[in-house]
Amino acid sequence: MLTRIGTQVILGVALVTAVTIGVVAVLIIRAHEADLIAALSRSADQLSETVKSSTYYDMLENRRDSLHRVIETIGRQEGIERVRIFNKDGQIMFSSAPAEIGRSLDKRAEACYACHAVDRALEKPPIPERIRVFHGPNGTRVLGIVNPIQNQPSCWSAACHAHTAKQSVLGVLDVTVSVAEVDRQIAAGKWQIVGLAAAAIAASSLLLWWLNRRLILRPVEALAAGTRRVAEGDLTTSIPESATHELGGLARAFNKMTRRLAETQRQLTQADKLASVGRLAAGVAHEINNPLTGVLTYASLLLKRAEGNRELKEDLEVIVRETKRCRDIVKGLLDFARATPPKSQPTDLNEVARRAVAVVMNQLALNRVALTLDLAPGLPQVTADPNQMQQVMVNLLVNAADAIGEEGGAITVSTQAASVPPWGTTPIRKVTCPTGCDLLDPSVRIGGMPAIRVSRSWDGQIATVHLDPVYGRFNHLASQASPDGQISVFACPRCREALTLPGGRCPRCEAPTFGVRSPGAGLVEFCSRTGCHWARWEAVEGKGPRPCAELTVTDTGVGIPPEDLGRIFEPFFSTKETRGAGLGLAVTWGIVEAHGGRIEVVSEVGKGSRFTVRLPLKPAA
Repeated sequence: MLTRIGTQVILGVALVTAVTIGVVAVLIIRAHEADLIAALSRSADQLSETVKSSTYYDMLENRRDSLHRVIETIGRQEGIERVRIFNKDGQIMFSSAPAEIGRSLDKRAEACYACHAVDRALEKPPIPERIRVFHGPNGTRVLGIVNPIQNQPSCWSAACHAHTAKQSVLGVLDVTVSVAEVDRQIAAGKWQIVGLAAAAIAASSLLLWWLNRRLILRPVEALAAGTRRVAEGDLTTSIPESATHELGGLARAFNKMTRRLAETQRQLTQADKLASVGRLAAGVAHEINNPLTGVLTYASLLLKRAEGNRELKEDLEVIVRETKRCRDIVKGLLDFARATPPKSQPTDLNEVARRAVAVVMNQLALNRVALTLDLAPGLPQVTADPNQMQQVMVNLLVNAADAIGEEGGAITVSTQAASVPPWGTTPIRKVTCPTGCDLLDPSVRIGGMPAIRVSRSWDGQIATVHLDPVYGRFNHLASQASPDGQISVFACPRCREALTLPGGRCPRCEAPTFGVRSPGAGLVEFCSRTGCHWARWEAVEGKGPRPCAELTVTDTGVGIPPEDLGRIFEPFFSTKETRGAGLGLAVTWGIVEAHGGRIEVVSEVGKGSRFTVRLPLKPAA
């Protein structure tokens, strides 16, 4: 449909152009013909004057033989059809065609009408009125000019003439020349003009096609393609905005619309997830709190009666403690939906690990899982909520046990103090463009974190790129791949503000660099060349390695497929089919993030997974 519209526009404009050029061509041809006829007329008039001058004395002295020879000689020249002299009565007195001599012509004939108007005496009219163009005997056009022979004193005073002084015109000299050469020039000029007109029409049509293709069809096709992708659910679609006319404004409006739709969809999805969590939490709280209250009450009564039975007392203490923890888990589920901050205090991660292991030990034993504790002695305390951190540990242990299954395996829990460099471990939590647009895209996650969304263009192509939000990692996602080594131009996908840094050069490959801003943490720079993994974050690098405490859970389970690694921390995403609700790792992620920490996972299908939780040794700012 677009092509037909474009073709109709081109044909319509080409038709108007053809008519315009055709009219101009006709006017040019007529003007050219008029110029040639005028030039030939002037030449014929000069010839007639020359004939008059050459025969003046012969006519004055009545030398008829000499006059005949002169006229015949002139009449035989190339391009001259006839030379005749008429008397005042229209009789041919002399002619280059002797057979015509003595013949009389009607005064209304072609050679006489100019001088003999109706009811008007014989006179000498202006030159244009003495010229006529007509077809000769052989069908070719000829031009005739009549030149009246004026009466002069020498004529009426000569002894050989009987003219009176009152007679103004004695006769007429009629010179007829061929217009064949002029017609050939006119025909050649017509073909030249027709050729030029055709070339002009073709050139203008080709130019119009190119302009139509570039200025109209391409933007419309891009808009139609973008609309189809949006209709298919791809709200990350963007189309080029390079045009400065109305279609460029339409493209900008389209991109703005898709961004708002994506943001709205993200908000609706997040709101729906949180609402689901809230409904689930409310249901769990209602269904579990009452039984837990009964269990806690009777366990507390039994604990008071078991003062003399040490083993029973220890078992009842575990029941009371874990019942309270179950109650706290229900509250934590509500806190996840409501984003309740943790109750931080100095916490020993080794003790948290021991308590978590005690909770799941029976389940591990039933699944024939060998548990190894490798807890670092003298581990510095972290500022954290101990109950929430125990919940994190229990979730990781339960997931590890589920990954191992009933065939048996091994789980290793270890802690250590570490000094982590910023490269590859520091998340970029807040990102803006130079004008302040938020570049984080929660709808796309890399490693469980919202990706940094930017626009990239190269060789006329435009693509959306989601940058890895961890400084020093390059698990970028692109809607369209660019050739390796290709230098791209990066911009904000919302306001189109360029992200390229003036004068910035990559120290590895000398390509231009671009940057995004982390409020309060300075500029984060990247190389614009595809495949070059260089980045710089001076504000973070200047602080040096960060001291932290690491808590690691390693299992020998089935592993996690690579395509699922980026989604395992999303609410309600589970690889356990019907055995899980998909909330465990989401709650774990939220707790760790709320503590200013990081959780990372490394997994290989068939060999197992390793989850590492890093918490800062100083309170997060």
